[in-house]
Amino acid sequence: MARGALACHLWISVCILLIVHVHCFYLPGVAPQDFQKGDPLTVKVNKLTSIKTQLPYSYYSLPYCRPDRIVDSAENLGEVLRGDRIENSPYVFKMREPKMCNIVCRLTLNAKTAKEFKEKIDDEYRVNMILDNLPSVVPIRRPDQESSMVYLHGFLVGLKGQYAGTKDEKYFIHNHLTFVVKYHRDQVTEFSRIVGFEVKPFSVKHEYEGEWKEDTRLTTCDPHAKRIVISSESPQEVEDKKEIIFTYDVEFQESDVKWASRWDTYLLMADDQIHWFSIVNSLMIVLFLSGMVAMIMLRTLYRDISKYNQLETQEEAQEETGWKLVHGDVFRPPSNSDLLCVYVGTGVQFFGMILVTMIFAALGFLSPSNRGGLMTAMLLLWAFMGLFAGYSSARLYKMFKGTEWKKITLNTAFMFPATCFAIFFVLNALIWGEKSSGAVPFGTMFALVFLWFGISVPLVFVGAYTGFRKPAIDDPVKTNKIPRQIPEQAWYMNPLFSILIGGILPFGAVFIELFFILTSIWLHQFYYIFGFLFIVFIILIVTCAEITIVLCYFQLCSEDYLWWWRSYLTSGSSALYLFLYATFYFFTKLEITKPVSGVLYFGYMLILSYAFFVLTGTIGFYACLWFTRLIYSSVKID
Repeated sequence: MARGALACHLWISVCILLIVHVHCFYLPGVAPQDFQKGDPLTVKVNKLTSIKTQLPYSYYSLPYCRPDRIVDSAENLGEVLRGDRIENSPYVFKMREPKMCNIVCRLTLNAKTAKEFKEKIDDEYRVNMILDNLPSVVPIRRPDQESSMVYLHGFLVGLKGQYAGTKDEKYFIHNHLTFVVKYHRDQVTEFSRIVGFEVKPFSVKHEYEGEWKEDTRLTTCDPHAKRIVISSESPQEVEDKKEIIFTYDVEFQESDVKWASRWDTYLLMADDQIHWFSIVNSLMIVLFLSGMVAMIMLRTLYRDISKYNQLETQEEAQEETGWKLVHGDVFRPPSNSDLLCVYVGTGVQFFGMILVTMIFAALGFLSPSNRGGLMTAMLLLWAFMGLFAGYSSARLYKMFKGTEWKKITLNTAFMFPATCFAIFFVLNALIWGEKSSGAVPFGTMFALVFLWFGISVPLVFVGAYTGFRKPAIDDPVKTNKIPRQIPEQAWYMNPLFSILIGGILPFGAVFIELFFILTSIWLHQFYYIFGFLFIVFIILIVTCAEITIVLCYFQLCSEDYLWWWRSYLTSGSSALYLFLYATFYFFTKLEITKPVSGVLYFGYMLILSYAFFVLTGTIGFYACLWFTRLIYSSVKID
């Protein structure tokens, strides 16, 4: 036993060290890059994104100017799953050396390429670029506040508009970019660090004299003639056989912002008060429930237990009603106990993954500058937390007097991941059909399967073996051989009604923060306020536990001892409200038009709701298990 326990502890230590090592390796901000004047700077291009379609495409899926050789940047697991495709670009310049009217390339559209550009303009696709790990932003001045700026991620491929005096709608492409590179200079070493990367897009119908040559000068953009692009007054139309000349300017601006604070502009939050309101709103729910639980524990239970322990005769005991009468049945194993064990084990796995991820994120290990880091961390932690899933499901199974622990372990290792993987596979096939870069390649799919079969499944078995070898948890009271008949219940104690009521408060505690999470996922905003999220997560745990305990107590007082599944479903029903809210969000906040994009949205939200059900259900179940063991261990049974 001791040797097995030691081996288990060693395995856990190795896993934790591995996780910490992975995070330390990806920790952003450790090695800032210093540049001297004249050092080459290369702009990288990332995926094209649209909030209308939710389907990312690689930059070179459109016939943009290409470098001599396209080189893919190494992407981590999270980046690939997000659809990131980071590649080099022909936009190359030198540090602190401004450039004006630099010609990238000239191309003539045909019917096919014009159609491709028009489709992307219709769907409002944005081009995302990266310089020194900073994403490009388009600064826009707020109309209500002259001094305040809003930063939009990426610039639009183009715009639709009409010429003055005509009703025909035309398509115009952004073919001139003005890059503004902000840098912070060290006064001693003269080294510079990049602290900002802004892009101002323009649509310009470039003109030149004579025939096109490599050294041709543009008449519409010529620094020698002091002609620079500052507006889109004469825009470049997208049509078959139209010639497009792509150009760019580079400006350098010295900034007081230090390298460590360069992400502050990107993450500027104008609505901190809403998050505080969310937390205060959630705390009010917690205080209300805590008051109810305290009242039950201190007044009702204390009085009931004292009174019950003072009873002298069997006749007096028979006159008593309420939760004490079901002591001989309250720990009777439920129907479908195997399935309950599997769900509880999966919930523990989720709880561990989210808790550790939140701690790492709140400490700053998973900031947005570490693209894909959050998703990579969650997948790794999910695999490693299989150890606790197997342990908890096996312990509960043994408490229910089960003997086939291998069957339970297999179900725990496969049921939830297989369901999610099946949905994910169907959605991925749809994305493949759209030729989007969001489709997960075969190599990444293999990596996911390896995480599941190579790490998670063995760890579930290790945990289950350890848990099943431990002695079974003893019930505080003996279970009668013959089940007690449950009296007819009042309408408000109907299982369906109480389960649906129980899910409202946990959902109410998180729904404001949920809005920001959905916005970050589907409207491509940065989500970084993990401190707020961690507080909301703690509130969710307390709310799930307390509402389940309160409703469980009322159920036992009605002499209904079938609490096992109901405790899981009471807090777990909050997932139903989450899915309903996601449906409401889809129709009120998103402008998704393509049927495939709608299927993607509801497919992923179904997985998210299923995970939320497993998490909240497990929290409620363990709270109820603790509560029932506590109250029945306090009662003397003859």
